[in-house]
Amino acid sequence: MVVKWLREHVTASWLMMVFRLYLGYEWVMAGWGKITQGFDATGFLKGALAKAAGEHPAVQSWWAAFIEHVALPNVGLFNVLVPWGEFLVGIALILGLFTTFAALMGAVMNFAFMFSGTTSTNPQMVLLTVFLLVAGANAGRCGLDRWVLPYLRHWWINKTHRPHRPATAHQ
Repeated sequence: MVVKWLREHVTASWLMMVFRLYLGYEWVMAGWGKITQGFDATGFLKGALAKAAGEHPAVQSWWAAFIEHVALPNVGLFNVLVPWGEFLVGIALILGLFTTFAALMGAVMNFAFMFSGTTSTNPQMVLLTVFLLVAGANAGRCGLDRWVLPYLRHWWINKTHRPHRPATAHQ
């Protein structure tokens, strides 16, 4: 019943717009601060590795292995992906453009931060994002998705489902 309401009701789409605008603002501000003030994830990643030790580690060993063997050796890539990912997720959520995908990518970042031992506002953001994901297309109804998604759907169908034209027979 709640899922149906989230996916279909106009009132739900307006509530999802409020969630989108809040989350979008948070992502834009986080990303823009990192873009304009410079960002280096090295300290954060090393701090997360330090939280993987002890009797009750905040960071699980499988995630620590990812940080040690993937993230730290490629920190330059993460120094670009994190701030621009945050900023672009925020812009997409504010505009209601590719809302479900943007929300999913935001949740992936929130979980990565939580896996790294950082709580902050991440659980709250994940909770609001779950509502956007469950609402699906209705979360972007009061945004650009209202026009962009039907256009792309129509374009895709026309591109992939062209009627077969019979070859002309030579006599």
